[in-house]
Amino acid sequence: MQSSHPPRRTAARAAERSLATAGLLALVSSVVLTGLTPGVSSASSHREAPLIAGDPKADNTDVYAFTSPDNPDTVTLVANWIPFEEPNGGPNFYPFANDAHYNIKIDADGDGKADTTYTWSFTDHYRDEANQFLYNTGVVKSLDDTTLNFRQTYTLTVTDADGNTKTLLKDAPAAPSNVGKASMPDYASLRKEATVALPDGGQTYAGQASDPFFLDLRVFDLLYGGNLKETGHNTLAGYNVNTIALQVPKSALALKGDATRNPVIGVWSTTDRQGAAVAAPSGKGDEGMASHGAEGAGGAGGAGGAGETAGAADSQDEGKGGPPMPDKGGETGWHQVSRLGNPLVNEVVVPLKYKDAFNTLNPDQDHTVQPVVDKVLDPIVPKLIQSIYGVPAPATPRKDLAEIFLSGICKACGPVQADLNSQLLNADVDKAKFTPSEELRLNMAVAPSANPNRLGVLGQDLAGFPNGRRLNDDVVDIELQALEGAAETGKIVPALAAGDAVDTPYRQPGSTFPYVALPNTAAVNQADSLHPDGGVGAGFGGTAFHGGFPAVSVTALGGGALLATAGLLALRRRRADRV
Repeated sequence: MQSSHPPRRTAARAAERSLATAGLLALVSSVVLTGLTPGVSSASSHREAPLIAGDPKADNTDVYAFTSPDNPDTVTLVANWIPFEEPNGGPNFYPFANDAHYNIKIDADGDGKADTTYTWSFTDHYRDEANQFLYNTGVVKSLDDTTLNFRQTYTLTVTDADGNTKTLLKDAPAAPSNVGKASMPDYASLRKEATVALPDGGQTYAGQASDPFFLDLRVFDLLYGGNLKETGHNTLAGYNVNTIALQVPKSALALKGDATRNPVIGVWSTTDRQGAAVAAPSGKGDEGMASHGAEGAGGAGGAGGAGETAGAADSQDEGKGGPPMPDKGGETGWHQVSRLGNPLVNEVVVPLKYKDAFNTLNPDQDHTVQPVVDKVLDPIVPKLIQSIYGVPAPATPRKDLAEIFLSGICKACGPVQADLNSQLLNADVDKAKFTPSEELRLNMAVAPSANPNRLGVLGQDLAGFPNGRRLNDDVVDIELQALEGAAETGKIVPALAAGDAVDTPYRQPGSTFPYVALPNTAAVNQADSLHPDGGVGAGFGGTAFHGGFPAVSVTALGGGALLATAGLLALRRRRADRV
């Protein structure tokens, strides 16, 4: 993860012993470049499907899973929602939905169904809803301050493979949106209050953060318009997201609670809405997807598929997923409307026709959807790169991609001759029940890197993407190389060596839980790499108050205007230099 906290030698040795005990073989340099695919080495899924693009509170943007660098006996899972949060987005800012369930799911035995589901459900609270329009009425120094007019609390439950649900937290505080330094001069202290210990060990956080994902999103403008010299602008710089982070002992996630024998897990997040349903596609060629589509999109546990289909019924009968389904009928049911495991799967692998339905599926159904499997075997992106840049697309069918996309990397899984992160490597897995499924897979026995490489496994760093995903892993550059054959040839494609020229997050992650950087306060159009707080985003209030409102001097306002002008001119100069 971050290099500021190298793993302890004892932890590293223990992890190495775990690898040996489980019979896992580390990737050696001769195969370290194999097996990276668009299914597991890709970008963010901000607004990836037509329907979810119109429901940002339910839109999963990214999922991360890694062994905690400062506490290697634990695993940290991070899931983000609500893309492109402009920091100055008042007066309502960015609360979690109170009519949704936010889930992080773990598959330990490789059957594509959740063995452990953590669910966060949020409740709104107003101090004065009838006479105020403000999010806060003065400086907020604590989550309990009466000046915080709007706040949220949540209930956290955990559900096992048999459908047994346990409440871990009730009325736990969520951190508010960062209104700005005048209103919240020490947001770090608010985050600390909102980081809550769990009764069985570990901790959780729900609140706002700087978006950790980084890329030049003009990739969707015909791959930078055929001119890679125009890359290098982090489109997500300055934006925030809503984050749910969880840190738990490895034993809480491993099959049979034994992370030594069974260190590999699959991770994904989902959002369930009450009464929401997504229609399946119809027409010629839709047979695979339509059979699992959404006249109802699974239960609160994300069983997936239509609530009345055999696929959904089987999932519920086997008890795997999140909290139990409510009674059927009317609009009381909970339906999965968003899903994210490996990044950019729905965004650039799944064709437009199937995107909405894919968001409703449970991973165990993925391998049955032939139109989508076909796009793994014969992906779209390499053809686009060939047409625009003339870089030849690798030969198809890409059976290596099918292995990585659906089963994880293991010698017994397919053509990639390496053992890394398939649940088939777990000693206690019933191989007869193993089901190919799209999940972000993590081998918890691989110790954190003392010197993390942003290219992950492609950079010979086995603790990085696609073995889980860290906040600094440059999944876009990895994807560009893998799609163009670096995974097969072991050689970087020279024409794409610079990638998108965005190599780090806008704000560097922290070294301790919840790791994500504090949220931004500057207007996005004022933010750049040299002035991360923009011209006026820091604010000048917070010291003098009249009637509960900050009083700002004329001198301070003038200084803010000058800073804003200087920042804007600097941004224009840099843009001019790049032309």
